[in-house]
Amino acid sequence: MSKKRSSFDGNSYAGCRVSVKLVRRSYGRYKPMEIKSPEDVYGFMRDLRESDRERFYSLHLDNRNSVVGCEEVSCGSAETSLVSPRELFKSAILSSSKSLIIVHNHPSGNPEPSDDDIRITKKLYDCGELLGIGLLDSIIIGRDSYYSFKEKGRM
Repeated sequence: MSKKRSSFDGNSYAGCRVSVKLVRRSYGRYKPMEIKSPEDVYGFMRDLRESDRERFYSLHLDNRNSVVGCEEVSCGSAETSLVSPRELFKSAILSSSKSLIIVHNHPSGNPEPSDDDIRITKKLYDCGELLGIGLLDSIIIGRDSYYSFKEKGRM
């Protein structure tokens, strides 16, 4: 009796294999910025005030709340920006982030959160809890001020 051979030979999916590699680039004597308050984030991201469309960023933090990465997750229209938890947390996982701060702007200049802002912040907070990557704050940048979910007791 001969043994039945498996039809899977390891090469069948050769064109579909994925390899993920994290590359850290050194930029000389870069000293990571430590985030101690929402004002620090506002100072770091204040250029968003000038954008004519809504842009959504994630700040990746290490265990000392130093920024190890900053990624534009989404660029939308003048009124909205779509954010997927999968896209947000992909780079956070790859950069071994301990926590995140999410930041977006309101081109209208008014930093008050919309119902969608509240809903997506809760959804991302819950996803972060599940993954073990804490969402420390959600900050909305307006023309001359900002709104911090943490400062307002909404996180």
